[in-house]
Amino acid sequence: MDLLKSLKISASGMRANLKRSEVINSNIANAQTTRTAEGGPYRRKQAVFGAEPARDSFSQILEGELDADAQTVHVTEVIEDSKPPILKYDPNHPDANDEGYVAMPNINTVVEMADLLQAQRAYEANATSLNVTKRMAQKALEIGR
Repeated sequence: MDLLKSLKISASGMRANLKRSEVINSNIANAQTTRTAEGGPYRRKQAVFGAEPARDSFSQILEGELDADAQTVHVTEVIEDSKPPILKYDPNHPDANDEGYVAMPNINTVVEMADLLQAQRAYEANATSLNVTKRMAQKALEIGR
């Protein structure tokens, strides 16, 4: 395997998991947000991974065709969870409806923390792979001395 391709694969995995971590952190930060600009409670978001990045310009398409054999991962989109909000009885809350229920975000912080830990471990695995590839390249250069 080409060392540069290996570096690209590891770097793309690190970028994708960094974006995934940002989305998860946003979910955790908004776990109690009952009012958003769109109206209603915050909706849980998820990062969707894909093998092909979105290409907008001709140069991006050309670059993708020239490097087509390197399988990299990218966050293709961030989607909202379709689950309904959780209704919590709190008649004193400013966002409570006529029956006293507040629509809370559909976020389970335990699940989000587990997802965050998984994203962190995947990031670390890609970083380790990148460092191993870098050391292999350094050792190969030392052979020529």
